[in-house]
Amino acid sequence: LGTSRSSLFLVYSTVQKMHDAFECIPVVEKLPIQIESIAACGSTLLVGTSKGHLLLYEISSPGDVPSQKFKVELKRTNRNFAKKPIVQLEVIAELGIIISLSDNLVSIHDLDTFGLRCALQKSKGATLFSIDFQVSRPFNVSPPIYQLRMCVVVRRKLELLEWRDGGFEELKADLGLPDIAKSIAWCGDCLCVGFRKDYMLLKTATGETSDLFPTGKQQEPLITPVANGQLALGKDDLSIYVDAASGKPTQRHATTWSEIPVCLAYSQPYLIAVLPSQVEIRTIEPRMLVQSIELLNPRYITVRESLYVASQSTVWRLAPVPPSVQIQQLLQEKHFELALHLAEMIPDGEEGIDKGSCIHDIRYRFAFHLFTQHRFKESLEIFTELSTGPIEVVALYPSLLPAEFRRTIEFPVKPPLLVGAELEKGLVVLTEYLMQKRREFQKPSDSSEDDVVLTERAEMSQIIDTTLLKCYLQTNDALIAPLLRLKDNNCHVVECERVLTKSEKHSELVLLYESKGLHRKALELLLQRAHTKSGPLRGHENMVRYLQRLGPSEIELIMEYSKWILEKHPEAGLKIFTEDISEVEALPRDKVLVFLMSINQDLAVQYLERIISTWKDQTPDFHNQLITLYKNKVDRLWDSQYGNRTAGSEPGELGEYRRRLLDFLESSKFYKPEKLITHFPQGKMFHERALLLGRLNRHEQALAIYALVLKDIDLAKEYCSRTYNKDEFESKDVYLSLFTMYLNPPDFQKLGVTVGSSVAIPTQPNVEAALQVLVEHHERIDTPKALNALPSSTKLESVLQFLVDVVEEQCVQRRHSQVLRSLFWSELLQVEQKRIHMESHCIAISEERLCESCKKRLGTSAFARFPDGRILHFWCFEETTKTKGRLKREM
Repeated sequence: LGTSRSSLFLVYSTVQKMHDAFECIPVVEKLPIQIESIAACGSTLLVGTSKGHLLLYEISSPGDVPSQKFKVELKRTNRNFAKKPIVQLEVIAELGIIISLSDNLVSIHDLDTFGLRCALQKSKGATLFSIDFQVSRPFNVSPPIYQLRMCVVVRRKLELLEWRDGGFEELKADLGLPDIAKSIAWCGDCLCVGFRKDYMLLKTATGETSDLFPTGKQQEPLITPVANGQLALGKDDLSIYVDAASGKPTQRHATTWSEIPVCLAYSQPYLIAVLPSQVEIRTIEPRMLVQSIELLNPRYITVRESLYVASQSTVWRLAPVPPSVQIQQLLQEKHFELALHLAEMIPDGEEGIDKGSCIHDIRYRFAFHLFTQHRFKESLEIFTELSTGPIEVVALYPSLLPAEFRRTIEFPVKPPLLVGAELEKGLVVLTEYLMQKRREFQKPSDSSEDDVVLTERAEMSQIIDTTLLKCYLQTNDALIAPLLRLKDNNCHVVECERVLTKSEKHSELVLLYESKGLHRKALELLLQRAHTKSGPLRGHENMVRYLQRLGPSEIELIMEYSKWILEKHPEAGLKIFTEDISEVEALPRDKVLVFLMSINQDLAVQYLERIISTWKDQTPDFHNQLITLYKNKVDRLWDSQYGNRTAGSEPGELGEYRRRLLDFLESSKFYKPEKLITHFPQGKMFHERALLLGRLNRHEQALAIYALVLKDIDLAKEYCSRTYNKDEFESKDVYLSLFTMYLNPPDFQKLGVTVGSSVAIPTQPNVEAALQVLVEHHERIDTPKALNALPSSTKLESVLQFLVDVVEEQCVQRRHSQVLRSLFWSELLQVEQKRIHMESHCIAISEERLCESCKKRLGTSAFARFPDGRILHFWCFEETTKTKGRLKREM
């Protein structure tokens, strides 16, 4: 039996090498006995031979001998371990046992002495076994709990055993198989069984089976548990990955080997295949060849804490290259995903390695590499997970950051220069990234943040919004306007102004100025573009809409830039001050009125009509001003030939404006007539003056104009109807005044009414008109006063109808009064009767009287009485009735 020495190395070569994941070192060479099986645990290596010998080697570090990779020492040999070849070995150091298969019988030996503990007689005829060993520490309780399960293949059945109290006991009844199993592996509570032609998945709890797929042309099916509850199943030169619980494929692509594997093992993150002439090391995801090591006829492999490969005479140890060395090689080759897997496997707290920083650096390099490969979405997702600053991400793209920012950022290599479709694709992904970052920065900041942090947040927000605008400009310019309309947009004015001007996006530039309060700049641009022959800003409409949005704080600016519109397009210009939007309605109306008066009094009239009729403005000065403007317009249009026409019936503008004036004088309740009366001309506009006099309660003067100047009895009666009020002293005798005015025409000079010399005033009584008023409105005229005012020569027959109507009215009123008196008297009697009835009831509360609800004495407490005589404490009553509404109904 020979042992390895540092100078005895089998010549081998590594081909197709991506990097060195393992270093292949021979530890046992040129054994004179054929190796049939190997097993390892910790520093212990067990070798089973064709003659039933068992060899135990101690593989340790070389100590002070730098020329040796490992110190190999044969610790123990047992020539009588078995009578036949040891075809399978497993060692469980934690339990101190060796499990072996020889002569179709599973045996349990002591690890320390090689002594036989027991032979599992029930396993006679076994061809294969598989173990599942788990170590758990519930609630970190020491010592750990070990669980060992074993499945033994005996002809066409499976025996399930469990280690209990120093021996194997039956876990459950044997499970039948359709054929003899050639390979088997545990995975959780499931067993994957490989037959000569196909694979099957078996649930140990229920015995339920499911067929998977054929094994292919290979002689022996291969089953290898890998990470995340997966199984690698061999099919010819492929390894197909399935979920151990459902049997469904988990990877889109299988692993392809250069030859059909002899056996497989998994050492995270690598899948190692023993081929007829070499060992191949590959990764599952990403799918790549890592290392290929040529060996002489390798046949066996075992992996626990250490990884060993054996031929019939030699055992090699595949010692993993330190992760830090592998990672450096992988980073140079740009295999970042595998480097990340290795970094995650580094034990926490390992000396000289900051695991967190290492993983962060690899992911950062990976994200940058993905960007160079134009895999923008994946790249920016990783940058987001790493919390990489937006400035650093934006700097990857050309021409999005100012030069001073780009100079401060360093990348592993120079970022690629994106152009054309690739640039557009990258900018679309960047837009999504920036929108996500924008939402994060819009969240309320912590009140504890100092000024420096707040300033940095503001700068970052400005860069994000400015970059977004640039991205939209190159990918979808329809989104620029919505961004600029956001109240919280933080675009950098100078930079955005530059790129928008360069791209001739004048509408968007106006929105930028507006959002930043640069209204004069916006208006200058609108004014400049309004006189162009083409473009979205030509014409005055855009400036009108802009001025309407400014509000009262910018009234001076509004008046300055609206003047040219009012002069050239009066109707559109007036909308700046009359549109139904809150900003326009809030403008200072006195300033607007003065401004419009300076341009065009007709515009001022329309403005006043708008604020009074639509916005219901009740300011007396505005009402007075509108009346004055109407009067001035009528004055300018007055023609003496229309003097005899009814007011408002004149043709053209004169009639229209006079009707407006009359209607407004009648309908408005807020003008000040005392301020207006003196401004109306004396020899015309008598109807208007009469309305003003009536508003001043100077009814005699108003009636004198209607009855004697205008000689329109209908207008006079209409005025009386409008002003009559029997409860007011000034207006209760208005019909009597009209009556007496027809009987005794007054002296206009004494009355205080000036009508001019051109107007003929009647001086003779108009008895017919007086009697008409008397008959038609007898109920509103004081009868004695009216009779006293009649001339003594008046015939009785002329006032007969008046007297009959008066007598009939008096009779009706008397009968009405009598009926009311009778009704009131009846109501009085009913109330009195009800009072007597209510006072006849007596409620006696003695010291023994109890509350019907709580059964306690009432005493002097407040109480309530129901109609049926029950008496309760008042609070008991409230509790019973629940609501005050019911309290009122019951009482």
